[in-house]
Amino acid sequence: MAPHPLAILSEEEIDVARGVVIASHPETVIIFREIYLLEPPKAQLLEFLALEHAGQLTPTTPRPPRMALCQYDVVGSDQTPSYRESAVDVGSRKQVKHQVIGEPHHAPHTLDELNAVVDRCFESSLFKEALSEFDIPEGFEVVVEPWPYGGSDDADDNRRFFQGLCFARDRTKNNDDANFYSYPLPLIFVLDNRTQQIVRVDRPATGGKGDGLRDQTFKRDIIGHCNSSDYVPELLPGGTRKDLKPLNLVQPEGPSFRVTDESLVEWQKWRFRVGFNPREGATIHDVWYDGRSIMYRLAISEMTVPYADPRPPFHRKQAFDFGDGGGGNEANDLGVGCDCLGVIKYFDAILTQSDGSATKLPNAICLHEQDGGIGWRHSNWRTERAVVTRNRELVVQFIITMANYEYVFAYKFDQAGGITVETRATGILNVVNIDAGKTSDYGNVVSGGVLAQNHQHIFCVRMDPAVDGPDNSVVIEESHPVPMNDVTNPNGNFYKVTSQPIEQASWLDAAPDLNRTVKIVNPHCKNPISGNPVAYKFTPLATQRLLADANSTQAKRAQFAQHHVWVTKYRDGELYAGGRYTLQSQREVDGVSDAVRRGDSVSDTDVVVWSCFGVTHNPRVEDWPVMPVETFQLMIRPSDFFTANPALDVPSDKNGASVVVEGGCCRDAHALGDR
Repeated sequence: MAPHPLAILSEEEIDVARGVVIASHPETVIIFREIYLLEPPKAQLLEFLALEHAGQLTPTTPRPPRMALCQYDVVGSDQTPSYRESAVDVGSRKQVKHQVIGEPHHAPHTLDELNAVVDRCFESSLFKEALSEFDIPEGFEVVVEPWPYGGSDDADDNRRFFQGLCFARDRTKNNDDANFYSYPLPLIFVLDNRTQQIVRVDRPATGGKGDGLRDQTFKRDIIGHCNSSDYVPELLPGGTRKDLKPLNLVQPEGPSFRVTDESLVEWQKWRFRVGFNPREGATIHDVWYDGRSIMYRLAISEMTVPYADPRPPFHRKQAFDFGDGGGGNEANDLGVGCDCLGVIKYFDAILTQSDGSATKLPNAICLHEQDGGIGWRHSNWRTERAVVTRNRELVVQFIITMANYEYVFAYKFDQAGGITVETRATGILNVVNIDAGKTSDYGNVVSGGVLAQNHQHIFCVRMDPAVDGPDNSVVIEESHPVPMNDVTNPNGNFYKVTSQPIEQASWLDAAPDLNRTVKIVNPHCKNPISGNPVAYKFTPLATQRLLADANSTQAKRAQFAQHHVWVTKYRDGELYAGGRYTLQSQREVDGVSDAVRRGDSVSDTDVVVWSCFGVTHNPRVEDWPVMPVETFQLMIRPSDFFTANPALDVPSDKNGASVVVEGGCCRDAHALGDR
């Protein structure tokens, strides 16, 4: 049977697309970046999905063409790569669209390009000369960590640059995981990607408060004031804790979910599909609850990490972790460690090598159930009976590693019809060298000679809703105080709830003082009890917006981070809050800000809602050498969508494995009887 239109491309399909591209460019060198599913136009896919949900699919039912988006470089006779994008119909083996992507845009980077930064550094005479300025202790080796160049300076032309940050690793520990971030070197190497040459060495300042933006007080013993700071268990001075007993999640009868047709997940009353692509990582499609449509597509659209150190070249430090290199490309193999617990279903991903061949990334996504605490509870004090249900959640999770940082992303579905998009930031702070005994306005000293710079992590979640159908509206609900008066509020306790529809594409910000809530409503479907339109709602997270000045390059290239919520009208292919091309960008192009400028009507139509939130991370010593997770949850909940609590029928059975501890002894909890 033909694959589902939302199924990721198989290795065979990728090979077909690769062949079509190669055949269309005879006698040239092709360097592939990505080959992945180009999702069908929404109008086509909705027709197919309607037949699927009606149970009317047959082996002969027409399906949208299987399209591959191919991103690659064509290397010309002058050895200058030209970046291209082609759409290939895999079934007909034909190229149906071709585009040369020119200035000022740059393609997302590849792992090969980042590895080349490291190789070229160690081959460079500039690198060797710069290192010779310092005495690196015997037994230490230099480590180069490649980074996107950031927003180009005005003096830069549009060449494709990369930069390499430098550290030293203590090899005397005989452990490849010894923490080299403990020993930052004040050298940043800049590579011209076209010539593959190191073109300059930036020497950032190492001063503290009261020193200038460019003050460097280098000494030959540049890391002599730095301290060893490790995080792997075998290198911890005192080892790990010895007083923990096992805590296991056991599902003796297996999971309550099932996965069919490669990507279709069914659990309790939920039904949805899991996808994956190299840019967004795991994506969620065609979400239904108890036979009713809720969401067409849900994904992490973008994130940006701007740093707040104004000293050159640190002003360029701003990563777009999804647009610059791809969240999916940096996804982890979750089959190792303890990333997921219980009975787990893994989904593999397919990535692309530079020659266009497909390679499998095993266990890129994990699916599992977890206990989310109490779901609902009530005690009748008259009868002394308590009825309690647990909030079981179904979790779709992926984790990406972006150099020093890790990000954990989870889509969580609960038994009350709610969806939570959770982000967790962890990993290791990106740090720079600071002179001994000094402190800084630009960050916090977290270890000897190690300055962790202030920065922000700003995420954007893209919601393509389908609340009881494809055409929805967005209403802003607020709760306002009402002054005491003799007519409507004689005792001063009344407050007024207002509802304001959004008519044109626009943005808005969180307002916790007004309990500002975004409701995605279907104006054609009324709740039979309340009479209100059925809806799903969320409260924008009241986190700090982008702090960089509006005239700065940081702000211009991350317009999406200026506001908490954006509301736009759907367009095919408009998936990325920061635009399609973020690497080394000067401004946001084709992102949410441009979509809002169109001024489209967003009332009773195919609407898209973007939620932006994050953390202003002013590092603390407790974040070193690896930081505890910083967690944010976007909670998308039904609002007058059902006629009662949809989790009312969740069993309230007691957990048979629970025991009571008294005086160090354990007893079966059932022996205590009902409360």
